[in-house]
Amino acid sequence: MKKRLIHSAATGLVLLWTFSATGCNHSESSTAPDKNGKEEMKRLIQVSVRTVEPSPIRDILVLPAQTEAWQDIRVAADTAGRVDWLGPREGHQVKKDQLLAKIDVAPLKAALERAEAAYKLADELCQRRQKLHERKIINQEDLDRSITERTVAQGNLKQARIEYERGFKPAPISGFVNYLHVDEGEYVDRGKPLLDLVDVEKIKINVDVPELDVRFMQVGQSVKVSVDALPGSEWTGTVDFVSYRADPGTKTFQVRVIIPNADHRVRPGMIARVAFLRRVIPEAVTAPLFSVVEKSGERMVFVEKDGVIHARTVSLGVIEGDRIQITKGLNPGDRLVVAGQTFVEEGMKVQVQ
Repeated sequence: MKKRLIHSAATGLVLLWTFSATGCNHSESSTAPDKNGKEEMKRLIQVSVRTVEPSPIRDILVLPAQTEAWQDIRVAADTAGRVDWLGPREGHQVKKDQLLAKIDVAPLKAALERAEAAYKLADELCQRRQKLHERKIINQEDLDRSITERTVAQGNLKQARIEYERGFKPAPISGFVNYLHVDEGEYVDRGKPLLDLVDVEKIKINVDVPELDVRFMQVGQSVKVSVDALPGSEWTGTVDFVSYRADPGTKTFQVRVIIPNADHRVRPGMIARVAFLRRVIPEAVTAPLFSVVEKSGERMVFVEKDGVIHARTVSLGVIEGDRIQITKGLNPGDRLVVAGQTFVEEGMKVQVQ
């Protein structure tokens, strides 16, 4: 009897152990798919997508150029002589007709005074002879000679006044004295440079435009101008002139742009960037520049559909800011990958964030 009880107990323990093991295996197998699914989701690359929608994009041509003064004049001496006086110095601002220099004024003044005295004498003599002629005391020939002498004296006086005025050099324009070529006391010949004047109230920029783009340039057209030396600033300029003849060496056309410069921040000789608007494409398919990748020498973008990546070879168009036109390979409504695109390939399953 005792042996039967022991045998029954042992059999029960075996059955209990078998049932427990079977139950445990069943529990583990029932939860495995769910656990594996989560792990698979964790292994999927996460990407961000953006639905492609047509939008306007501007076709902008940016060309480098150099700034120039609106007027840049070399002021020269109108008479030979010693420089008696120089007024403004380098960097000084002057107004039009302001006196800049005096050249040999004393001798010129003396010559003017002699000419004035000679004319006065000739005029008085002519008047006396006129009265004598009326009284028949002198003949017509004597009167004519006196009139001629007065005319010559009058001409000499005019010339002396011109020479005297040439000793005073006024500013032909308003602007800044950029460079002095002479010092006070120095002797100069007629035509020798005295100083350079620059007018920078406006700045002109001559841009060399390729022949394929000159058709987009029109007089009066507005442009945007930036200057490398003045980051963060932008000016609105106007096309003032479009050349009708190409440069024979470069095959480019000169386009002159004018910008205001009342604060004189832009100086002649600075490097500028001129942005010309060629056209506006109203319904363009565009993508962020960073979404385009290069693989095997081809430009590509990736689109996502139903959690699967599809690679598209694209053709590129114009660029504006951080956007680029896609002329072929991308369509409105596509879900463009804009984050994670460097880690995906054709046919890869992904998780969209």
